[in-house]
Amino acid sequence: MFKISPLRKRQFLGGILGVVVGVAIFYVLTLDATEQYVSIGPMNTGHQDLSCFACHADAKGNLVQQVQSNISHAFGVRKDGVDFGTQDVTVDNCLQCHDRPNDRHPTYRFSEPRFKDAISNIDATTCITCHTEHKEERVSVASIDYCMNCHEDLEIDNDPLDVSHKELIAKDEWFTCIQCHDFHGNHKYDVPVKISDTIPMQSIQHYFDGGKDPYGTDKKYIALSQKEWLENLNK
Repeated sequence: MFKISPLRKRQFLGGILGVVVGVAIFYVLTLDATEQYVSIGPMNTGHQDLSCFACHADAKGNLVQQVQSNISHAFGVRKDGVDFGTQDVTVDNCLQCHDRPNDRHPTYRFSEPRFKDAISNIDATTCITCHTEHKEERVSVASIDYCMNCHEDLEIDNDPLDVSHKELIAKDEWFTCIQCHDFHGNHKYDVPVKISDTIPMQSIQHYFDGGKDPYGTDKKYIALSQKEWLENLNK
């Protein structure tokens, strides 16, 4: 009579248990009522009305296939695991609402070889480097001197600023860049010609933390709402 070895039996029972637990967890996590409890933190400013699934798309395959693939990976039968429940959030998710032709610093631009050294310091090829979600803020990058990674050799003919850009760079006063310039170039406003007229750093930091926009409310492009995003998705 054929006997199942204890190891095979444990593997089989472990697989069954994994499927049952996985199905139960997945069901609970997909309930609308549980969204606020499973989130790792509050949504960032401007994203308060988005549902989880606006960014977290369903993973490929059905739940049983996902569980089986990851169990196989855990036992070394499969080389790589797979996304479970939802896919990882990528730049493409962000661009579904924020893609626009007038972006001064689009993420794809930093994939060019000439930015290799710059992105080793700050990876601008992905949105979440500066805009980490679930922190209830706009900008989460720790240092505001990121302009130095690409603009150390900046030279401006007939510099309109009363304190030249050359002098500011020589003094490593990189924080002054965002006191005049909106990084993505989406605001319509007159750039100051006097350092004394620039936006105070306290206002900039307050904006980064989710507060009032010091650059003004007149924008070249307004990000899509969830309703508009869904309408585009269903076209």
